[in-house]
Amino acid sequence: MGYIGEKFVDSVLLVGLERLEYRGYDSAGIATISEGGLFFRKTVGKIKFLDQSLKQSPLGGNIGIGHTRWATHGESTENNAHPHLDCEQKIAVVHNGIIENYISLKEELIKAGHVFVSETDSEVVPHLIESYAGKMNFLEAVLKTVNRLDGSYALAVISEIEPDKIYTVRNKCPLVIGLGNRENMVASDISPLLTHTRNAIFLNDGEVGVISRSEVKIFNYSGEQVKREPVVLDTAPVQYEKQNFRHFMLKEIHEQPQVAQKIISERVGADNLVHFKERTIKREALAKVGRIIIQACGTSWHAGLIGKVLLEKFAKIPAEAEISSEFRYRNPIMEGDTLVVALSQSGETADTLAGIREVKSHFTKVLSFVNVMNSTIAKESDCAIDLMAGPEIGVASTKAYISQLVNLYLFTIYLSRIKWTLNESQVKDVLEDIKKVPGYIEKILKKSSMIPEYAKKYSQSPLVIFLGRGLNYPTALEGALKLKEISYLHSAGYPAGEFKHGPIALVDDKVLVVCILTKGELYNKMLSNVHEVRARKGKILAVATEGDEEVRNVADAVIYVPECPEYISPMLTVVPLQMFAYYIALERGCDVDRPRNLAKSVTVE
Repeated sequence: MGYIGEKFVDSVLLVGLERLEYRGYDSAGIATISEGGLFFRKTVGKIKFLDQSLKQSPLGGNIGIGHTRWATHGESTENNAHPHLDCEQKIAVVHNGIIENYISLKEELIKAGHVFVSETDSEVVPHLIESYAGKMNFLEAVLKTVNRLDGSYALAVISEIEPDKIYTVRNKCPLVIGLGNRENMVASDISPLLTHTRNAIFLNDGEVGVISRSEVKIFNYSGEQVKREPVVLDTAPVQYEKQNFRHFMLKEIHEQPQVAQKIISERVGADNLVHFKERTIKREALAKVGRIIIQACGTSWHAGLIGKVLLEKFAKIPAEAEISSEFRYRNPIMEGDTLVVALSQSGETADTLAGIREVKSHFTKVLSFVNVMNSTIAKESDCAIDLMAGPEIGVASTKAYISQLVNLYLFTIYLSRIKWTLNESQVKDVLEDIKKVPGYIEKILKKSSMIPEYAKKYSQSPLVIFLGRGLNYPTALEGALKLKEISYLHSAGYPAGEFKHGPIALVDDKVLVVCILTKGELYNKMLSNVHEVRARKGKILAVATEGDEEVRNVADAVIYVPECPEYISPMLTVVPLQMFAYYIALERGCDVDRPRNLAKSVTVE
């Protein structure tokens, strides 16, 4: 976060950094310029410690930069926290990303007499700027520096040399400049800008912004000025508030019926035709698609696994779901009729973005689903579809996952009509089932009172295993991921048919096994797995279909979801697993919205 204007900068930066807390961090710091001098303060741990320090001894001034660090190089210490400074402490820099060639740069600078105080890659930046600043103007020094950096970085720089300007640079990391009235600001996300302005400029890769109180100038790395029209941000600040909920995660779980309804209302017309107004790939090109590769990370990959099954079931298109960090390195074979679909909540996921660039080098079309339409992934794709989840603040994704699923279901139906694999009557029937999903989720949330009780009962389990079959195998993976993310309980998801091929060895009377046991084609197969767990004295929590009383005879605890066609059940069964993870985390005293070691937007490899 950076700010220049007429307000007291300590407070502006602290509030801005608090808005960015959901991105994950282990230390915090700010640097300001007051009466021409540069001052800084850094603390380890939560922003509240920085706040306490600044209340005791403010830095002052009307220009400054702030940062919350998620450790990559070096442990969480004050020296490793940002901002980083040059030798004379006249230049301060904050940095998101990774400088890949920092070792060679650091060695060169040390030989030239520069003294480093941290273990980070970021510290080479202020020292490089310092090495050039005495020989040229400050903009030229910044340009000379960034032209020597390899890797990913978003930078904000202030200095005593030009005490009335913030220099900011973007390369493969998100950065947005907010335009105010006699004030301007910069941040890695729009959230801290919204209390000041709705007008913004999104920097592109390879651009430098020079920000003063009254204007913003943009330059490319060659020093040529670039013209850029501002955009109007349509997100309301209230969406970044918890309102009456204890945590953002709980709020976002309860927003899922509204999110699903919004997507369905926007995408499905009265004529039962599915519309994607953002579509920029021609319908004729989509009709010729003979293979689809979905690439994504984490929760988005789980959604992709479900999307793969749907595409093959309804659109009859061979599909694969790949983990981006593996996909990008395996030199994938892509024919001329291949479409690559990228899923990313932030639109900045480093591995997914690298996968897109690999695909584009093969001249293959990319269609992305993102929640931020100004993101890098959206800009670099041939077509970007808006997930329409709204801001998601909790690090553990919930409503973005549901929005990915709803959009993938509707996109599959859209392709099915283009491919003529479903007739009008079949499309109408499927859409009628999908339209019931928001009401089904609402019903699950209203009947979730037993989940806190189950969480209390099983919060000290040494291991939780999640089992599912078919479309609910990815649900098992997602349930396990949510639990480990926010409660730090060891958990693992498996396809239930693989249970006997190794994982069953883990079961004893202390292990909890969560079985997704909804009515469907594989119900009896799944029931056999439950009996296998019971025979080995494992504890069983079943997610079952309303009206299934038989499951009470074999499970220790049951959470019911409404009866529905099996193919839409993943949009229902995941909801109680999200709630279960949330209440387990509460029982274990964990920081639900900001789990340790995690970042909301994974912008580095």
